Amino acid sequence: MSAKPLLVLAVAALALTACAKKTTPPGDAGICYHVVPQKDGSLKYNKLVQAASLEQCAANLEAMRIKFLTLGGNQQEIYGAYQANFLFLVKEGVMTSTSLEGPRYVALVRTGDGRLAIPGAMPQ
Repeated sequence: MSAKPLLVLAVAALALTACAKKTTPPGDAGICYHVVPQKDGSLKYNKLVQAASLEQCAANLEAMRIKFLTLGGNQQEIYGAYQANFLFLVKEGVMTSTSLEGPRYVALVRTGDGRLAIPGAMPQ
């Protein structure tokens, strides 16, 4: 196969990814949000606390999640946002992404007793 058809395919793939929807969170410095998906597909951003770091924001979201569970709630996974990053509190820990649809990366992991920790911080 010559280089020209490969170049055309690469440009087409790039064009398709450029058209993909990207939902990005607010970029307010130091503001931690609880993000609530709405029935119409939009997102509602509720200011939770001022936070000095992504980890502090995640800890506050985790505390809120646990409080809701003890009050009879059943939502195991919640969303948050901090300085242009989405936070996803899931069973395995906290994942982060710059868009709702984009790839998610590990920010914090759960220890054996359920606490959140920076990956690699706990001894094996």
